[in-house]
Order: sequence, then structure tokens, then C-alpha cells
Amino acid sequence: MDDLGPADWPPGLPPLAHTVPLSGGFVCRVLAGTLTDGRAVVVKRCPYPADVEADGLMAIAAAGAPVPAVLGAQGDVLVLERVGGDGTSPDWAALGRAVARVHRMTGPRYGWHRDNASGRIVQHNGWCDDWPAFFVERRVRVHLPDRAVPEPLRLRLERACAGPLPALLPVRPPASLTHGDLWAGNVVDGRWLLDPAVAYADRELDLAYMDGSAGLPAEFHAAYRAEWPPDPGYARRRPALQLHTLLVHLRHFGERYVPRIEAVLDGYGW
Repeated sequence: MDDLGPADWPPGLPPLAHTVPLSGGFVCRVLAGTLTDGRAVVVKRCPYPADVEADGLMAIAAAGAPVPAVLGAQGDVLVLERVGGDGTSPDWAALGRAVARVHRMTGPRYGWHRDNASGRIVQHNGWCDDWPAFFVERRVRVHLPDRAVPEPLRLRLERACAGPLPALLPVRPPASLTHGDLWAGNVVDGRWLLDPAVAYADRELDLAYMDGSAGLPAEFHAAYRAEWPPDPGYARRRPALQLHTLLVHLRHFGERYVPRIEAVLDGYGW
């Protein structure tokens, strides 16, 4: 991050004494650093306003999730407390219970007070009183104009959105605070959550993402379900709820996700 200058740095935060590149960072450029006051930090340069991510982290922290503290945000630069890496054992069960606590935090409607980001893609969060309408319009149809979506697949998804998909979903489940991008890559050392794409939504949207994610161990899922079991019919709804994630991946990674989306549609006969 050689282009990180004083004008980019969050005001009031001591400057960096030194930095070390960090691996990963598919969406953001990331480095580890130490401030001149000795605090260990992670610095991210984001392709979206950094306060969008800071907002999400502070929201799930207030709901009881363990996250790194937000130390500053300025422009596209986010500075976080550096957590993990000290040999502490993972506590996946505690993390599963913490996610259930986050889901217990509810809002009056589905959405969020601002749009945020799902990877490099804008996540649209306009408020809605009806869960099926929110999911169809903000989490499925919003992806369909993208040129990564082949025309035959777009037409099938439009037909699903026109009737059978919203009919599958409960009309007004609790509007839970959701992480929005909960997979193993957004967990540090089995203890801390990172990179949220928050919104108030049916918690089943997070559950479907978590269930489809490689790397989240059995003890995490078991602890969540002991705290708050899925509602009846969730297994039937889960593949449809994974359409959002699959469409995000299609837009990021290309056509190899087309067969997976088609398989979901085939499974419902859509």
C-alpha cells in the first residue's frame, strides 16, 4: 500500500510505525501494522467507502458478536484492531452462540439504513415490509441485468421471481440482524467475525449461507442450533435462499456457478 498517504489516514489516529503485507484480500488490499503508540492493527484499502464496513462491524458488535474494534475509517481506508495469531484455541461453539444472539436483534422492517457491499458488488438494502418481496427484489432480481447471467438462466430466474419463489417464503418472519457473508474466510481463529454485509433479513438467509459454506465446523453449527433451532420448513427453503450467494459468486467468478444455480431451479421444478 505504497500509495497510502497522510491524507488517507483516519484523523486522530496515530500513524503507522511499520507494516507487513497480509495474504488474502480478494476484495480489499490488506496489511498488518503497528501504530506509533504500539497498537497492532490491520489496515484495509477497500473498493467502497470504508465507513460502510465499519458500520456493519459496529452493528454486529453491539448485538453481541466478537469482532475486531474499529479504530478509524477515512475514505477507502479502514483501520481495525489486529486480533488472533497468538495461538489461542478456536472457540467455534461460542461463536455459533454469538451468531444466534446477533439474529435475536431485530428491526421493524427488512433492509438497512444504507446500501453496503457484498464483495465488489453493491448490496441494495432499501427498506421493505414484506420478506418475500425484499428477497426477490433486493437479493435475486437485482443481479439479473448483469451480463454474467446468461439469458436462458435470467429468464428462468425471472419466472421463479414472478410467483413460486416468493410463494415459498414466509411473509413476515422476524427481521433479524444478519451478517450477510458468513463463511470460514470471514472468521479469524474460530473466534472473531469479519467483513459483514449486514441487513435486517430473515435469519434463514444467514443460515443458508452458513450451511453452504465450506470450513465452518460441526461444533459451530451445533451450538447455533442448540441456541436457536431452525424453523419448520427451513430445509425446503434453504436452496432457494442460497440463490443470492450463488448469483454473487457468478458475478465475481464466472460461469462455473451457472450449473449450481440451474440445479437449484431444477430441484424446485422452476
